Amino acid sequence: MTDGDGHFNEPVAASYDEDADAMFAPHVVDPTVDFLAGLAGDGRALELGIGTGRIALPLAARGVEVHGIELSKAMVARLRAKPGGEGIGVTIGDFSVARADGTFRLAYLVFNTIMNLTTQAAQVACFRNVADHLEPGGRFVIEVGIPDPRRLPYGERFVIFDASETHWGVDEYDVERQGLISHHFQGQGSAFEKSEGPFRYVWPAELDLMAQLAGMELQGRWEGWANEPFTSESRQHVSVWQKPAAS
Repeated sequence: MTDGDGHFNEPVAASYDEDADAMFAPHVVDPTVDFLAGLAGDGRALELGIGTGRIALPLAARGVEVHGIELSKAMVARLRAKPGGEGIGVTIGDFSVARADGTFRLAYLVFNTIMNLTTQAAQVACFRNVADHLEPGGRFVIEVGIPDPRRLPYGERFVIFDASETHWGVDEYDVERQGLISHHFQGQGSAFEKSEGPFRYVWPAELDLMAQLAGMELQGRWEGWANEPFTSESRQHVSVWQKPAAS
């Protein structure tokens, strides 16, 4: 992660909810919140990369005490401006190392946010940081896509993942480093505005090893929030790791 607001600076934060409006649809949010609320029970929940509160706010409305860690002050300002936003505590910092007060029954990272950590070392540190935050028996949930470099023709680096009248999206792969830069060209009137963000894609088995290094074990993996079976054809997964209960 970078200093300051990182790649989620004021211009990005100002339009983030509009650009991701499909992710705010009830059929997307409700199953996510149901899943997380069931794991949190009457315990506290920690959201890494809480952003503008897409999941944290409805989860808090279900009676779960939610705390967030977020690097971008601009994104947190949008969270604070929403109904209920002032009641959610947020620690400003890099979620791979930043420390929130207390312990939690549940920690979660949704919508590919683990890939915002652009090195393997940072992703490993994130798992260890989560393990330090969890109470015995607590769980860590990640929602992330399955890496798809097989879409690359031999010798190529670029894949178009969206092409419409108002938006073009191009993924640039660095297979050697498991790196990915998403380039976006967004229509603004008669012109196009370019933005980009770096990511590190990560395989399910690699995440399981990171969890083991942090002292957690895989509890379950599904294709989505409604517990759909995870298969070799799944394009994303929701995985749950658990910290051992106190002996």
